[in-house]
Amino acid sequence: MDTMGLPAKVLGHGETELLHLRSHGKVMIRPTLALLAVAALAGIVFAVLPASWRPWSGWFAIALAVGFAIPAYLLPLLRWRTTTHSVTTHRLITRSGIINKIGHDVPVARITNVAYERSFTDRLFGCGSLVFTTSAEAPVVLSDIPKVEEVGVAISNLLFGVRA
Repeated sequence: MDTMGLPAKVLGHGETELLHLRSHGKVMIRPTLALLAVAALAGIVFAVLPASWRPWSGWFAIALAVGFAIPAYLLPLLRWRTTTHSVTTHRLITRSGIINKIGHDVPVARITNVAYERSFTDRLFGCGSLVFTTSAEAPVVLSDIPKVEEVGVAISNLLFGVRA
């Protein structure tokens, strides 16, 4: 769980942010492996090009690596950093987007059920998906939430009136 992250101007009168969540860092494993593969391939390209082509072959290998690294690593990193989920005393708020921002607010009064799902790999990493059933819309699913069971219990306590 992150520290509180919503700006005060987003919160309504008397509304307090209770949880500010981001997906588990496991979502960056594949992009990181892709970045390492791109770096290795760039090194191989640099090594196999004739020495007489230098320094241009080095610049070519770097440009090629950067061209592949941006969509393979940088874009997933930015997506991960700009996607947040917050629970306030009044709403479940999701925000995402690098350039174009997308937001979704669900009033907590409309949430009728909180469930979680954990695959084997989720259990290994200590995360899972929260599934919120609402009274009017399709379920809202927050994927790869760290400590999903604890978060689910905290949200259930908030929604269904149990106070610690």
